[in-house]
Amino acid sequence: MNKLLIRRAMLEDLPSIVALLANDTLGASREDSTLPLRKTYTDAFNAICSDPNQFLAVAVIENIVVGTLQLTYLPNISLRGAWRAQIEAVRVHESKRNSGLGRYLFEWAIQQARMRGCVMVQLTCDVTRKDAHHFYSALGFEPSHTGFKMKI
Repeated sequence: MNKLLIRRAMLEDLPSIVALLANDTLGASREDSTLPLRKTYTDAFNAICSDPNQFLAVAVIENIVVGTLQLTYLPNISLRGAWRAQIEAVRVHESKRNSGLGRYLFEWAIQQARMRGCVMVQLTCDVTRKDAHHFYSALGFEPSHTGFKMKI
């Protein structure tokens, strides 16, 4: 990972981020990476960037976006008012999978959470992503809850 840079995403990274999100079984049916991107992507990007409790990260090698994740800092009344970090929308470019980049991204995100004073890092994962479940377990995450979602 000697040429790897993890940094805050910039607007010019947005097409690459959406392409990463679209490049898997679930994302292919949920995302539209056709250029020009839909305005909703830009609106979401701007909302994320204007919120101090959000960090949209990109992993870049030689000016090419090869990974992304969104880190959200969540204040809580539970756990004595502790902060948590939520990691979402993790993707690694298919050419970099199984290279250690995903582990490095998570280690970076966990360190960011520690520096913000978070006492917990959490994530959700689609039940069909069995390989991701194994990856998260190998990182030390435990399947502690059952999640529920409702499309509205």
